[in-house]
Amino acid sequence: MTQAYEKLEARFRRMSVLSNIGEMLHWDMAAIMPDGGADARSEQLATLSVLHNELVNAPEMGDLLDAAESESLDDWQKANLSEMKRGWVHGTAVPADLVEKMSRAETSCEVAWRTARADNDFKGLLPKLQVVLDLSIEAGQAKAEALGTSVYDALLDQYDPMMRSERIDTLFAELEGFLPDFTAEVIERQKSEDKPISPVGPFPIETQNKVGLDLMKAVGFDFDHGRLDISHHPFCGGIPDDVRITTRYDENDFTSAIMGVLHETGHAMYERGLPKAWRNQLVGKARGMTMHESQSLLVEMQACRSEEFLTYAGPVFKQAFGGDDRAWNATNLHRLYTRVEPGLIRVDADEVTYPAHVILRYRLERALIEGDMKLSDLPGAWNEMMEKLLGITPSDDRNGCMQDIHWPSGAWGYFPTYTLGAMAAAQIYAAAKDAKPEIPAALSRGDFSPLMGWLGTNIHSQASSKSTDEILQAATGKVLGVDAFKAHMLSRYGQ
Repeated sequence: MTQAYEKLEARFRRMSVLSNIGEMLHWDMAAIMPDGGADARSEQLATLSVLHNELVNAPEMGDLLDAAESESLDDWQKANLSEMKRGWVHGTAVPADLVEKMSRAETSCEVAWRTARADNDFKGLLPKLQVVLDLSIEAGQAKAEALGTSVYDALLDQYDPMMRSERIDTLFAELEGFLPDFTAEVIERQKSEDKPISPVGPFPIETQNKVGLDLMKAVGFDFDHGRLDISHHPFCGGIPDDVRITTRYDENDFTSAIMGVLHETGHAMYERGLPKAWRNQLVGKARGMTMHESQSLLVEMQACRSEEFLTYAGPVFKQAFGGDDRAWNATNLHRLYTRVEPGLIRVDADEVTYPAHVILRYRLERALIEGDMKLSDLPGAWNEMMEKLLGITPSDDRNGCMQDIHWPSGAWGYFPTYTLGAMAAAQIYAAAKDAKPEIPAALSRGDFSPLMGWLGTNIHSQASSKSTDEILQAATGKVLGVDAFKAHMLSRYGQ
């Protein structure tokens, strides 16, 4: 008999549905909600958060979790029970009134960020952002006590289960021992080469959108279960059966939107590939943001910046945008897409300089969470560290500390998963090509099925049945590390 476990499944299914509703409301808020709907949306999201908190804090939950331990469960049920316990610890650590305050503050700050960023007004955003930070620290302190971790690690655990800052420090230190000199060498070598030919715009938004949709289809996106829209910051949201992707367009540069679409499509393919049998159970959800970012970066960086894929994409771009035929040559596009140049904007960064953007954010958010820096000092600290890590300084806060939506929306502890995901992506893609050597040739035809088939079996279908390291060990033969990422860098850029 599995009476306690079955009751838990029913309760967590209800909590999952509430979270799913919140996901759809968040997408709507980012993509199509008028600004005047912000107060009502804040009320809706806060109510959902409180209802979810009440369910996880039901008095009998602890007894049910204990009772389920002694019941006869299969491996997936055991993994689900483990995820339930982890969710219960996180959920019961934070009181309902704090959950409600956080939801309202995050919604208000996210909406305010849109205007403040456009107006380059950090001082105007500061009061709302300070409230979000203070509440996040308060929640982190409560979770840290329950988890037995530091405050920052408790926040990190929400996005990357069982990852700790001590391990991140080790991995990032290894990267920092390699990347600065390597980056300088690549930039110097590329200076001596003929510059790639840049396609000349304008690139109409309607055409960019059509190209994006066509490439999404090539990757395997199912438009019966998802859509593409526009938002201030590209993201993938929704739920596995209704995946919502957004991007943003620049008529003078089609690269950002197209690569943004491909990045988010990688996220979407992961969500769609999660096991249907475990929908609305914690074990059936994505295994944290390191794994999620590995899937988006694998598609965008590993696959779609390869010369094989660009052999397919070049004619697609040429037919859509016209112009100089030489610009759409696969070799030229590959040189264009692998051009290394420090820039201000993280989402537009090349993959060699990208880790510096993440390390910057990781260090700053830790300093803020741990009380080593005041939020009012963020712009200056950002600019100073940008100069140190990338050799450039933003001329304004809009392209500096206000460029990302994460902190205004309450996502403190998220940023390191981007570079952890890049490491995992290199590791996974190398293993996929070893297992299926036909993958590169298939990409040159716009055929992602060999790659997606392997990912579906080895990554997507595993969901949260194992830890990130266990999934990587089974799929690649190694736990998360830097070696494959360095090998990828040397292979692609060290010529």
